[in-house]
Amino acid sequence: MSAFQLRPSPRLAALLVVLHLAAAGAAAAVVPGAPGLALGIAIAALGGASAWRVALLRGPRSLRAVELAADTLALSFANGAVIRAKASERRYVSRFLVAVPVRGTPLRTVFVTADMLDRESFRQLRLWALWGRTAGVAPKPLAG
Repeated sequence: MSAFQLRPSPRLAALLVVLHLAAAGAAAAVVPGAPGLALGIAIAALGGASAWRVALLRGPRSLRAVELAADTLALSFANGAVIRAKASERRYVSRFLVAVPVRGTPLRTVFVTADMLDRESFRQLRLWALWGRTAGVAPKPLAG
């Protein structure tokens, strides 16, 4: 089993805030008057809250650590809760991020960007997400 401690991602936080501000501006432009302004403010606030909890890992329900097994994850949260979750087969893996849908948790998706882990840990997470196991020593060949 491999365990990874996550660290805050200022890049992801900035991206979340910028995208929510763009959506807030679009909503305010499309919906006229006070309702559009209120909708825009609500969307912008949602972006700030998402950045705080998901990217900066500051909320009490923020994911702080991930422990990997074959098809399950042990998720540790900032409030001390640890939840075992079943990982979905449908995972997204790239050079920059790993997204793993999970069942049986308050989270719907475990989302980890490259700057949330050191280089080798992120590589191990990507291997697990692709193949269901981390890199290790190959088993001994059969005698014969």
